[in-house]
Amino acid sequence: MTDPILHHYPMSPYAELVRRALGIKGLAWRSVIIPNVAPKPELTPLTGGYRKTPVLQIGADIYCDTAIIIDVIEAAHPSPTLFPAPLGRAGTLIALQAGGATFSQAVGSAMAGFLDRMGEDFIEDRKKLFGMNRERMAQMAPHLIAQYRGWLARLDDALADGRAFLGGDSPGYADCAAGMNVWFQGNFGLLESRLAPFPHVAAWFARLAAIGHGNPVEMGAQDALDVAQAAAPVVTADIEADCGFVLGQQVVVRTEDPGADPVAGALLRCTPRTISITREDPRVGTVAIHFPRIGQMLSPA
Repeated sequence: MTDPILHHYPMSPYAELVRRALGIKGLAWRSVIIPNVAPKPELTPLTGGYRKTPVLQIGADIYCDTAIIIDVIEAAHPSPTLFPAPLGRAGTLIALQAGGATFSQAVGSAMAGFLDRMGEDFIEDRKKLFGMNRERMAQMAPHLIAQYRGWLARLDDALADGRAFLGGDSPGYADCAAGMNVWFQGNFGLLESRLAPFPHVAAWFARLAAIGHGNPVEMGAQDALDVAQAAAPVVTADIEADCGFVLGQQVVVRTEDPGADPVAGALLRCTPRTISITREDPRVGTVAIHFPRIGQMLSPA
């Protein structure tokens, strides 16, 4: 496996999840900084229109969404594992929760006090994608803060038995996912004040932060496109008999977000865990775009 290429921007919480996972693995990786709003002209040739962050590229295989990014990193570099015992793969379920309602509460409670400082381009972009609304967020701020504090309290309870990380002695995917919510608060100067009542969370997060991000090296967007152009997808076909689709069928993949852009291509994989399609672009040739099954809507083109 060549060095993975992470397309991301510094303040993205989900990118921080992946950066921390790369740190746990101690990996060298290439860092391509992308815009935090659409359009993303240097990313679209790779993703076909998927515009969320981050995206992981390995040659001509493009991985969209942290859930599948974590799986491919783990498969290529199994040690140290992102699923340490005794929690094991149950860490995925913790990660799903951390990236669900708690993620919205963590982000909303952090941003609510800074809405007047956010550019209109950012607000309009997130409004289109997620339905973000300044007035509604301001009104919801007390509730969001209360809910986020409630999650911190439960997290503190879980860590009160002396464990170093959520799964025991070693950090893993669950820590990366929960940690992104805590980390995001720090972008707004809220880390110490929000963690002050929760000493076990504060100590855990300090241990997690100390792991770092591995060994990133900056890379230009055009260089990443050139890597894809020179490569070919390596992931093999796998269509489950009862999935309702056939190999090579023209399909559209769309995230569940209300303003998500569709990604069209020929179906390569359809399993309970993954969806993969292939598509052509004059700037990169043939690429395979991979998604986790959870969170994606698949339909005929």
